[in-house]
Amino acid sequence: MSVRHALLALLSEGPKYGLRLQQEFEERTGEVWPLNVGQVYITLQRLERDGLVESDDEDGAGPQKRFVITQAGAAELNGWLRTPAGDIPPPRDELVIKILISLRVPGADVRDILQVHRRHMIELMQRYWRIKAEAAEDDIGLALIADAEMFRLEGIVRWLDAADTRLKLHPAPDPASLPAAAATPAAAPAAPARRPGSRARR
Repeated sequence: MSVRHALLALLSEGPKYGLRLQQEFEERTGEVWPLNVGQVYITLQRLERDGLVESDDEDGAGPQKRFVITQAGAAELNGWLRTPAGDIPPPRDELVIKILISLRVPGADVRDILQVHRRHMIELMQRYWRIKAEAAEDDIGLALIADAEMFRLEGIVRWLDAADTRLKLHPAPDPASLPAAAATPAAAPAAPARRPGSRARR
């Protein structure tokens, strides 16, 4: 997620100190995404460098500096909010890559690997269900986060189930039976034989 734009959003409400920004960020995300206060100040320094925020005490440092959003920062925030996420081409999903690689690993039980990851996703879904159930009714932000994660995890579970069904219908070939690439480079063509009595060129 974009910490840069999250801080701009918090500053759009009014001037704030770095420590307050860190606290409000975690409060509004239900503490699902912890944010180190050091990262807050590093991001604020970059935002100030880019002219997107200003501080009321240029000589101050750390918690003594209060930050305000600039007109350029407000425009940057508004543009980001209206810009669709860049998922084309699709991101490199680690789980998808693991499954694809396991198809070529000798002795790997791909369907068992699918089930291991499926169980983990179900456990995560149950965790977010509990977070949502224990949250206050008026904590809309936390409910939206939990819903988003549950829908995302449900999509992964559905993909794992589809992959398992596909492997039932078309079992992955044993990597040992696949044609192996040449282990050594092709031998260089032999030099043409010289005619008797001919001299080698220098």
